[in-house]
Amino acid sequence: MTLTKSLPKTPKEFRAEFVDIINTGPFPIRFPGAENLNQDKEWCEVQMDGEWKKIRFHDYASVFKIPGLYETIFYRTLRCNSPARIAGVLNDVLKEHNFPAQKLRVLDFGAGNGMAGEALQNLGTRNIVGVDILPEAREATLRDRPWVYNDYLIRDFTQLSAEDTEKLQQLRLNALIIVAALGFGDIPPKAFYEAYNLIEDGGWIAFNIKEDFLKASGRSGFSGLVNNMIRGELMRVELYRRYQHRLNVMGHPLYYITVVAQKQKSLSLADLKQAEL
Repeated sequence: MTLTKSLPKTPKEFRAEFVDIINTGPFPIRFPGAENLNQDKEWCEVQMDGEWKKIRFHDYASVFKIPGLYETIFYRTLRCNSPARIAGVLNDVLKEHNFPAQKLRVLDFGAGNGMAGEALQNLGTRNIVGVDILPEAREATLRDRPWVYNDYLIRDFTQLSAEDTEKLQQLRLNALIIVAALGFGDIPPKAFYEAYNLIEDGGWIAFNIKEDFLKASGRSGFSGLVNNMIRGELMRVELYRRYQHRLNVMGHPLYYITVVAQKQKSLSLADLKQAEL
């Protein structure tokens, strides 16, 4: 069965379709019809060479190795629109400040296979550095979107060397973009701290995060950190908006918060430790 552009109107109808084979890209896929999975446990089966292979969504290394699979699962099937959404609201804020997107010098943190960088390119931004911890992410970007980044680094920002820090500081970065990479342990608060502090004061910060992770009861480490940054006036929030990030495997919407802010000053280690208490 092939999904069409006419979307199911209810989660029940969506689920009824998804227990069957879906053809929205180069690989037929199917979702588990009877499991209500947490987001970090979601998976599907992909048909390759006549056989069905189980793929866990958060096993990004495996997903990135297969050309077109990431786009098929998350964008064509589960209707993710976050890269374009984050780039769009950032551009709206920039226009309000008469700041051309062409003047951005961006660190795309947790860049994955380059979809956020591509969305920035569509705004006219040409100075973008991608960073990820997975070599497979860089390989997928160079394979599928080689025009997007001026450079693409594989680094663990919790163990960033003094040499790496100096080289990145020389780029005079004035924007930090993080799309769909916060809150599941992909980017720990310490790594966010290092990336944020690379951005010049007055620079732009744009990220999204699952709404549960910004609640007081959130266990991601970002609830306290982000709230402390706002209260302590480390960044001035220009936009804070709830939106549908994508659908889950049961057809229910997953809501995220997108934040666009202007950096006022850098984080201290004390700020980081306080947030982790």
